[in-house]
Amino acid sequence: MAFYLEEMLALSNWGGSNTGEILRIATQVVPQDFESFYEACYYMAEQIFAIAEGVDATKDPVSAREAYFHAATYYRGADFFLHGNQSDPRLISLWDQQLTAFDRANALLKIPGVRFSVPAHSEEIGDYESIGIFYAAYPDDRARPTILISGGYDSSQEEGYHSQCHQILSRGVNCVTYEGPGHPSVRRQQNIGFISDWWTVAKPIVDLLGTLPQVDMSKLALAGMSFGGSLAPIAASGDDRYSAVIAIDGMFSARQAFEEQFPPKVVALFNASKVAEFDEVMNEVIMNATIATSLRWVVGYGLWAFDTLSPFDWFTRLGQITMNETLVAKLHMPVFVAKGQDDLSTEQEPEIAYEMLTAGRPNGKDLTYYHQFNTSLGTGEHCSLGADSQLWQVTMDWLSGVWGDWTYANNPTTS
Repeated sequence: MAFYLEEMLALSNWGGSNTGEILRIATQVVPQDFESFYEACYYMAEQIFAIAEGVDATKDPVSAREAYFHAATYYRGADFFLHGNQSDPRLISLWDQQLTAFDRANALLKIPGVRFSVPAHSEEIGDYESIGIFYAAYPDDRARPTILISGGYDSSQEEGYHSQCHQILSRGVNCVTYEGPGHPSVRRQQNIGFISDWWTVAKPIVDLLGTLPQVDMSKLALAGMSFGGSLAPIAASGDDRYSAVIAIDGMFSARQAFEEQFPPKVVALFNASKVAEFDEVMNEVIMNATIATSLRWVVGYGLWAFDTLSPFDWFTRLGQITMNETLVAKLHMPVFVAKGQDDLSTEQEPEIAYEMLTAGRPNGKDLTYYHQFNTSLGTGEHCSLGADSQLWQVTMDWLSGVWGDWTYANNPTTS
């Protein structure tokens, strides 16, 4: 619970929340009580949304926009720990509320983001739609560098506007957030979970970007945060049009990282393919309020995100979304791999990914860059949470080199 409070608090850096509001929410949360988290966040969301509705946006668009953005964050917070019960109607109603609040805020940006959806096809699930939001750095049609970016296991593209796009846009680079199967909106709106052939998600979006005059396709980078740092290399393995790939706390295997959190006896049940026994133990974990919140959430959210009721099915499919030698050999572009020094959630996965990227492709050492963000500078948390400016300074500096020492703009149009 503390980590997600920190995650919401970090959004205050770029207009996604307010410090005082988050601290008030924290005082109302009872440790290990998921309902108390919902109640605290929902109360704040409703109050701040009412404030936004009461502002005359024609006279004061800044106040209305900020309040709508804050309310959207708190609606997402209210939803965050409810996924252990997949039939809970609040999973839909809260998301509708956060989308409404976010879209009203987005409409008040100087250059509003444009939502899109494109047809996609996966060998695993058939036809579906990839969705995203295109944020142009400037209102004209000049072709500019562009970063296509996704969150990970649980994060939404709406959150990504604050934690990722604000920094990207401020440098005069277009930012495109996207979601595929398993991500929050696609899971709800299309009722489909994560898939392993992730290139099918990003490829049609790149096709769309190639038709837009604002996008310089020679400077198109693909980025992913957390679990998205695993998805990005997978996507790029099926498409050579990216000039670079960025994996922030990217994992060789999320399942391997999660196994470190499980008791050895539970892992042994999975490895022995004891489906019923594994399912029983994991379902008990979800319902047991005395077990660590992080473990209960990982399992409960995972079942929902993979659209399954079987923990064994979830863990099996999670393991199929991983880097491998065949995939790595197809990555011909430079790859940036980052890790927070004290990121306990990814264990040694970024190092494993780096080693595979350097050893598994020609000229791998020259094409792969590894950066550790250090705790001494406040960047050692998962995805350098709360220190986004340092994360993006290092990342964008590396990307400038990839793009031929590109000089970034000082863009004031990000609010």
